[in-house]
Amino acid sequence: MRGLYISIIVTVLGSLFFIGWGLDELVEYSTQDKVTETQATTVYRHLLDGLSSELSLLPAKELTAKVAQFQQHYQMKVSLASSKKIALPESLKAQLSQQGGLLLASSNNQYLLKRISNHPDFLLRLALPIEKQDDNSFNFLLTLILYISICGMLILWLLPLTRRLYLLNGAAAKIGSGQLDARITPSRLSYIKILEQSFNAMASQIEKLVADNKILARSLSHDIRTPMSCLRFGVEAALDTKSLEKKDNYLARMDSELTRMEEMTSTFLDYASMERQALNLKKQTINIADLVTSAINDCQTLAEHKNINVELTKSDTILFNLDYHWCYRALTNLISNAIGYANQCVLLTIKDTGSAMIITIEDDGSGIDSDKLAIIFNPFVKLDADRSREQGHFGLGLAICKKVMDWHQGSIKASRSKSLAGARFTLTFPK
Repeated sequence: MRGLYISIIVTVLGSLFFIGWGLDELVEYSTQDKVTETQATTVYRHLLDGLSSELSLLPAKELTAKVAQFQQHYQMKVSLASSKKIALPESLKAQLSQQGGLLLASSNNQYLLKRISNHPDFLLRLALPIEKQDDNSFNFLLTLILYISICGMLILWLLPLTRRLYLLNGAAAKIGSGQLDARITPSRLSYIKILEQSFNAMASQIEKLVADNKILARSLSHDIRTPMSCLRFGVEAALDTKSLEKKDNYLARMDSELTRMEEMTSTFLDYASMERQALNLKKQTINIADLVTSAINDCQTLAEHKNINVELTKSDTILFNLDYHWCYRALTNLISNAIGYANQCVLLTIKDTGSAMIITIEDDGSGIDSDKLAIIFNPFVKLDADRSREQGHFGLGLAICKKVMDWHQGSIKASRSKSLAGARFTLTFPK
């Protein structure tokens, strides 16, 4: 952070210095050899007129002595100059005879020239005194105060920024060391609110990914032990028996276990790779009623097998922008789950509230216990022990639905149905 402070201060102070120096040079150049008329100049003009009038009454041989007397009496630099040695344009020569004379400037000071009546060969020259310069030490003090004040304002401006950057750096270091719950506390005085929000979102996503991978690894390592034990037992039994019929039986059971292992591994890997799918969503405008009807038709065979009536309440045509494939998969997961737990019927409803599009799936089964509502969307959670992994149930259906809704900035909520008394799942897609 020290480098940030130094770079900003050096840049500002350097800019002020060079700009100030350039302006000073410009002012000096623009005022060099320029005539400056002040109130004091008017007084000296009147004095010059009086001296010139007095000299015009004297003979030429007494002019030098009289001018010396003027110098001693008035304590001013008064002298005689030859009109032939001063080259002036015609427009300025005319001013030599006018009242107040001609005001000129040299590199050192300003002076007045006046032609002496009755003595055309001479000019009276009156050097104006140099005005008192400003106190340089005071000006230096003011400049120093200006620069110090600017440095103080810069430091005050940078303090909140550097503090937030230190906090951001500390949170990143904590996450790097394994403390994945580290976050930046929002502040109204922060200059980098967007960066902090992005950092917190990134940290939450990392924490979620790591947690999912841990759950996936733990669940896979646990669930794969049973089929591997069965395979080991089948191999040993097939080697020990001499009956071809028993060998075939053992091999068939081993093939069945391998099939289940393949399905389980494929399902787990598909879930683990779902985060990459979020980058390849193909959203398009579709008719929501057609989407829901297609998902119902796909689950109709299961419904007929269990003698369950699946019904979609009539609704107006609703067009919405979403990814057809993943929303279709989420709906089929929810509808098949509802059919599996329902007693007689499953009811689907589509509603447009103006600010959101809502799809609900309800069944007349036993419902979900209130203490389990908070965990059912976690991966590998199974509330019904009767629905085993041997039947292809791995506890990932609702977790996949939750991810799909997150990809669409929506939400999924489970509750108890008021009309059917079973489970009710509500999908909310914000507009």
